[in-house]
Order: sequence, then C-alpha cells, then structure tokens
Amino acid sequence: MGRLRRIGISFGAAAVLATASLSLLYWADRTYPPPLEAARDVSTEILDRDGQLLRAFAIREGLWRLETTVADVDPNLLRMLIAYEDRRYESHSGVDMLALGRAAWQLAANGRIVSGASTLSMQVARLIEPRRERSLTAKLVQIARAIQIERRLSKTEILNLYLTHAPYGGNLEGVRAASLAWFGKEPKRLSTAEAALLVALPQLPERRRPDRYRDNALEARKRVLERVRESEVVDPAEVALALNAALPTARRQLPALAPHLAEAARRKAPDVRLHQTTILRPVQERLEKVAFEAGRKLDPKVSLALLMADSTTGEIVAEVGAADYFDASRSGWIDMTRAERSPGSALKPFIYGIAFEQGLVAQETIVEDRPADFFGYRPKNFDMQYQGDVSIREALQLSLNVPAVRLLDAVGPSRLMVRLRHAGIRLKLPPNEAPGLAIALGGAGITLKDLVQLYAGLANREQPVRLGDGVRDMAGLIDEQPLFEPAAAWTVADALGAVLPPMGSPPAGIAYKTGTSYGYRDAWSVGYDGRYVLGVWIGRPDNAAVPGISGYKTAAPILFEAFAKSGLAGTALPRAPTGANRIPASELPQSLRRFSIDSNGLISVSARERPPRIIYPLEGSILELGKGPDGEALPVVMKMQAGRAPFRWLVDGKPMSESTRRRTGEWRPLGAGQSTLTVIDAEGRAATVNVFIRN
Repeated sequence: MGRLRRIGISFGAAAVLATASLSLLYWADRTYPPPLEAARDVSTEILDRDGQLLRAFAIREGLWRLETTVADVDPNLLRMLIAYEDRRYESHSGVDMLALGRAAWQLAANGRIVSGASTLSMQVARLIEPRRERSLTAKLVQIARAIQIERRLSKTEILNLYLTHAPYGGNLEGVRAASLAWFGKEPKRLSTAEAALLVALPQLPERRRPDRYRDNALEARKRVLERVRESEVVDPAEVALALNAALPTARRQLPALAPHLAEAARRKAPDVRLHQTTILRPVQERLEKVAFEAGRKLDPKVSLALLMADSTTGEIVAEVGAADYFDASRSGWIDMTRAERSPGSALKPFIYGIAFEQGLVAQETIVEDRPADFFGYRPKNFDMQYQGDVSIREALQLSLNVPAVRLLDAVGPSRLMVRLRHAGIRLKLPPNEAPGLAIALGGAGITLKDLVQLYAGLANREQPVRLGDGVRDMAGLIDEQPLFEPAAAWTVADALGAVLPPMGSPPAGIAYKTGTSYGYRDAWSVGYDGRYVLGVWIGRPDNAAVPGISGYKTAAPILFEAFAKSGLAGTALPRAPTGANRIPASELPQSLRRFSIDSNGLISVSARERPPRIIYPLEGSILELGKGPDGEALPVVMKMQAGRAPFRWLVDGKPMSESTRRRTGEWRPLGAGQSTLTVIDAEGRAATVNVFIRN
C-alpha cells in the first residue's frame, strides 16, 4: 500500500513538473517571440508597368534586401536548395532530429564537426536574429527559435524569409539581389549552374564571391551539383554542363532607372514598399542611354530631358529628367521634365489648328511674311529674314513668326488659352499679365510634360488625355471635347509630317515641331506618330543662355534617334477623316485664297467676316443613308466657311441644336428624301444647300 502511495506521489510530481515545464515553455514562447516583424524590413522598390524593377533603395543598414518569395525564383533552385540544405524540410518541425543525431555522433567519433545539422528553419532563425558568438547556448537558442518560427509560419513563408535574407557577400541579401548583381537578371529563370551558385554562396558568402575567390566559388558550386545529382534532383547531363559553365567575373550594379521618378515616389509615400509606375523598363533604359550619349556631346553645363507617352491612354512610358542624374555640373538632380520654360515656337501648331477649325485658312491659303506692327509688338523671324507671300502650310513648316502672330491675332490669345485648358494645360504667364500675342513665340511658361500632353491631344483625335506616370500623376482621359475637330487635327499633322528630318536622321514617319526660346535658352522638339508622343528639351537648368542651340539643329536629331531606338516606333499617322483633304490653291474659294491684313496690321474684315458658305455637302449632293451596327443612321458631317460665330444649323427650317462656334456639325437624317440645310451666322447671314438622301 505504501509502495502504491509512493508511486502515486511520483506520478503526481511528474505531472506537476510536466505541467510547469509546459507552462514555462508557453510563457517563454509568448514573452520572447521571434523577431518576425523586424525581418520584414526590406528595400523599397520602384516597378515598371509590367512589374520589372526600375530601382531599389537600400535599407537603413545599407543592405540591398529585395523581398523574395517562392513565386519569384526558378523552381529548380528551390529543389536544389532543399536537396542540399535540408532534405527533410517538409517533414520536420524546425529541427531535423536524424541530422542532429548524426552530427552529434560524428562529433563524438572524430572530435570535430564533420557535418552540420542546421535546417532551413534554423538558418532563418540565425538570419533574422544574428549572434556573433558560436556556442552551444547560441545553437540551443537557434533551435528554440526554429521551433517558434515553425509554429507561426507555413513552410512556404519560412522559405520566403530564407530567400529574402540569405547573405551573398558585401551588402547583398536575398536571392533576387544576388541574381541581379551576379547575373543581371531576376531569378525567375536560372540555368542549373546559376542556381547551384546561388545555393552555395550563403554558407561562406565572402570567401566564395566569384569576383574575388573564383576557385572557392567553383569548388562550392561543384559540391552542390554533385549533391543534387546524387539526390536525382537534376538530370546528370545538365549537371555535366553546369560543372563547366563560366562563373560571373564582376558584380553588376542593381537597376537604377528613372531616378527622378523613384525619388519622387519615395518622398510621396515613404512607408510604401512597392511603387507601381506606367514606365516601360526597356523603353526607359534605351532613352536614358540616348540622353547620356547625347549629353556627352553637349557643353558640360547643358542638360536635356526626354518624355514619351501613349496618346491613347496618357501613360508616360519613359521620362528622363537629365542627361546624367549624378552629374553635378549639369545639376542632374533637377528633373527638367517638370521645370517651366519658354516653349519658343512649339505652340504654333495649336494656333494653326484653331485657324483651320474655324475656316479662317486652308493649307494653301496665302499669308504675308513681312515686317508687321501689332500695336507696338513687332515680331521678327528667327533668322531675321522674311519670305514674302507663303502658303499657310509653308509658314507652319518653316515656323515663320510673323504669320503665326497674324493668325493668333485673328483667333485671339484668350481663345488659345481656353482651348489649351480643354486639354488640361494652363500656361504660366508673367504676373498680372493677360494673354498676349507673344504666346505665339514662347511668351509663356510650360513644362516638357505638359507640352507632350498638348501634342498627345493632337495625336488623339477622339479625346484629350492627361499624362501620368502612376506616381506624381494618374494617366487617363479628360472629359472634354477633342482638342480639335478631326479634320483640323489631321491638317496640322499633314503639314508637320512633311517637314524634312534633320540632317543625318532617317525618316521616322512622325509629325514633329521644334522650338527655340528667346536668347537661346531652350531648344525643343516634339513629335508623334499614330500612338506615341515624344518630347525633347535641351538647355541649362539655371536658365542661362546656350549660344548656338536650336530646336531643329540640336533637339530634333535627338528626337529622331530616341524615337527610332525606343522600340515603339512604327504606328502610322491616322488617315484623313471624312471631309479632310488638301485642296489646291486654284480650287480654294475666293475667301480662302489669301489671309489679308489692312495697313494697320489688323486682320481685314474680308478675311474674317465674309458671309457664311456651306462647303459640305454641296448643293444638289446625293448622299447614301449609312447605318451603324445598331441600325441607327450614321451622321452626315456638315462643314461651312467664313461668317461670324456663333452659328446655328437648321434642317428643313427647324433648328438642330443650340448655337455653336464650330464650323462643322453633324446631322442624322431621319430617312430618305430631299432635305434643306441652312446655317445662320451671328450677323443673320445665311447659306443654304439642298441635298437628297437615299437608302
């Protein structure tokens, strides 16, 4: 009886001891958890539209630690890693007791460590909580931490931590940083030799660096390959090839593209780890190279900027704020895509676009290029020479100053400003000054980004777009009417598309315009094809003069080179819309043959206020009644010239809509038969045509 009592007491004591031990372990586990939150401190990354790395920022310790997950690496690397480091990774709970027993037996038998027993979980514990001493106590703590980690994380999450924190020499941590530094690529697709090297390096990262200790690296890679061959993880034939593969001989720089945008992203949201942009990395890389090479040919204090955007979406696909971000002599840290400068003649196409749209001129209309005085404002041409009588088309192509000012005087500077605001752009005017005629020659401030946005409105005939890079601005459509009617936009592009490329530049199939600001401070060139718009600016960031620069000779060659090397060129300019064509001078109506001025330099009444005239459809036209996919009648475009705005259109005596200042309209016939179209201008003058609609 007494013996049974003693046994009962022993079992009770054991139970109490076990309970106390478990309680102590539970308390310790909760009180001293593994530092998993600190382990999530990783580099901030700036990504392109497709998720490719543009730039990363080192963490506080100066380490390149790019977050890496199982999905980011080649599956072959994962198989090799587990086969080499931790064969029973999927089955143990943090500690491999078989490997631990084997290591202890070998230590006792040989008096030295023959093989290790660290699991990947134990290695993660050491990586996220490094200890300088190598002792039995440190190993026991590592084992305890591994068990804690296994209780809190899945096997995949533990692998993610290893892939992110594994050391690769110097300030490299993680497989992604190592793959980019040693192979110049993401670890998504690796050769067997590359994967084996990445498995081997973390054991002795400094002593196995391939750029410093080639023999050590070769030997370590060989051990990994032989182990995975024995484990039948990799085909023997692949192992044979990998054993003879060359090692990288130098460490590459991690990507550092779009530096101005990257810095802006980090300033805007310093706590955000991933910043997605609209940039296309291959295009950005090519344009940065173009800018750098072009900068080497310029004066040491002269910089340049490039910006390329998709005119259909507004997405900025590349933006280069300086020839060299790190060049202090050029103030490379200043993002010149966002600096306000004088555009020179780069705004002239928008003046011509309004004039075309209002029916003031056609391409072959004659305009005078002679000295003129506009109430004390006396514009001069860039070369100080005058061409006399020229066509509007030639005046735009040659970027003549006096004809542009004549047209702006006719359409009105305020109207130009309003039209540009429809495209989301406000020009920077001198303080307390109203818009004046000097705008035609660059008398206002604008950024390269905004200028490209304006030209995107020329390229996109459907709707203006707002440019954005996904960080500082969001790209998208602007809820406004098109910048110009399709016919006017096409007419501008038709003229600019025929301008000869600069000397030595091959044709690129683009419409383009150049500009040089007063005092040779800025040189511009902007061009577009059927989809993309590219702008170039050259000058000094401090706004000092750069004698000899010009839009055509300095900026345009870079425009053509950048367009050709972007990899995006090739979309043809759109065809002429219905009703748009290049009418020979001999066939122009009398009111459009000459854009005349009186002796005071004012636009003559005959050129601006002749009675209205319907030019399409013509009197007696027979029109087919077209129908769309939904069965609804397609609209008939109506066009008129001359007259004074606003105008009112009538069909068979009934007003179609409210009055408009546009010289075009649309009419949807209700059915077949004869109809009478009438337009009445602000003076009450009318023009009428009779047409016949047939099915």
